[in-house]
Amino acid sequence: MPESLKQRTAKGLFWGALNSGTMQVLNLIIGIVLARLLTKADYGIVGVLTIFTAIAGDLQSAGFTQGLVNIKHPTHRDYNSVFTFNVMVSVVMYTILFLCAPLIADFFRQPCLTGVSRLVFLTITISSLGIAHGGYMTKNMMNRELAIIGVAALLASGTVGVILAFMGKGYWALAWQQITFISVLNVGRYYYVREWRPRLTLDLTPVRRMAPFAVKILVTKIVNTLSGNILTVIFGRLFPINSVGCYSQAYKWDTMANSLVANTVGQIAQAVLVEAAPEQPTTSTSQPKTPNLKPSTTNTQLAVYRKLLRFTCFFSMPVMFGLALVSHEFILITIGEKWEDCVPLLQALCVSGAFMPVYVMYQNLAISQGRSDVYMWLNIWQIILQIAVILCFHRYGMFTMVCAYSAFLILWLLPWHYFAGRLICYRWRDMFRDMMPFVLAAAAVMLLTHYATIMIHSLWVLLAARVLLAAILYYAVMKIAGAEILKECEQFVIKALRRR
Repeated sequence: MPESLKQRTAKGLFWGALNSGTMQVLNLIIGIVLARLLTKADYGIVGVLTIFTAIAGDLQSAGFTQGLVNIKHPTHRDYNSVFTFNVMVSVVMYTILFLCAPLIADFFRQPCLTGVSRLVFLTITISSLGIAHGGYMTKNMMNRELAIIGVAALLASGTVGVILAFMGKGYWALAWQQITFISVLNVGRYYYVREWRPRLTLDLTPVRRMAPFAVKILVTKIVNTLSGNILTVIFGRLFPINSVGCYSQAYKWDTMANSLVANTVGQIAQAVLVEAAPEQPTTSTSQPKTPNLKPSTTNTQLAVYRKLLRFTCFFSMPVMFGLALVSHEFILITIGEKWEDCVPLLQALCVSGAFMPVYVMYQNLAISQGRSDVYMWLNIWQIILQIAVILCFHRYGMFTMVCAYSAFLILWLLPWHYFAGRLICYRWRDMFRDMMPFVLAAAAVMLLTHYATIMIHSLWVLLAARVLLAAILYYAVMKIAGAEILKECEQFVIKALRRR
């Protein structure tokens, strides 16, 4: 008997959560080991290259992965066209970056960047071989297989990185870790995607058909990449490389934590919302250039979106506010006192990081409606205003600039709701009903936990006490409030245990 959309969504969320949870636990262990073996400068060297590899990766995929997922019934020809396009663009991008490596080294005043960047940039070409396969797995909600591949890639790359770090290879350990990760990831994708095999043909007709939709996704992905890495670039130019490493460490832990929720929902959100939406063309060349916000939705899609958003906030707020609460003892216990300077930066990033998974939901909403133009323009204005905020506050120091940056990210959710929410008639009061109970409950619980444990001096005891007390209090608050999302999570777990 075919599974219903609700069953597929629940199963997708389960495997997405298992995948994200396992990945973050492994990332935590590997990150702790590497942070103890490597220096701030090592992280700074590789950290400043992130923006180049990320933008190049955006250019090679060019939004066609989302284009494939947004097609109701993509064909093998569609996948093959995207595969060919990705490989062609990746070769061009690597050639350009290879030649520009000395210029990058000069910009950051780090001669060693010439060699290490040419190795790191190889990930662009390697990843191009598996982008279409990743789109196939996402479209078909192969979340269990994605979880297995991700864990295998992380274990292999983490092992390589740790071994090289033990051998004293410094930043080269981080570079080879990236190469290994994407290589194993691609092997896994080829293993599981057997219904379609790529062929290097020059049939780019499907790519041209998807182009009006995909180009806006491309522009937006580049803007998002700039947004997420702009501070690293500015710090790399204005501050010593050790300070860049300190920020990179804080940003890494913040991203790992909010990705726990964002990836869980992000793996299925677009596919589920597309399936819940009424049939409509998404890749027509007649798509208007300016947003037409006339709603095109069903009650089912609105209900699905609201439930996914509540699920997102239910987990994201306590996880991120909780990390901000325990960041000091967590950093000192795990990676040592040499990283203590990154604690205030991590706390500031965690506050805005709690809302990053909510961004993912709004972005998937716009894409699922075929409105890559809304998705694009909101992100373009975000990066423009973000740079303005940075220019206004950078003179006051790194911490003040990060705080201003985080505050802006939270406030920018309001324009996202105004434009994207109107696509499915999602009202302001409903948005606040869905989000604010979890925001206020998590903030109150963390504040109460802070003062209840403030007299504990042992770092280990303090960390354990805060995690345990905060978890108990948050569960109790949700239980007393009768949170529907908690009931559904409990019912799903109980049914899963009974089946086993």
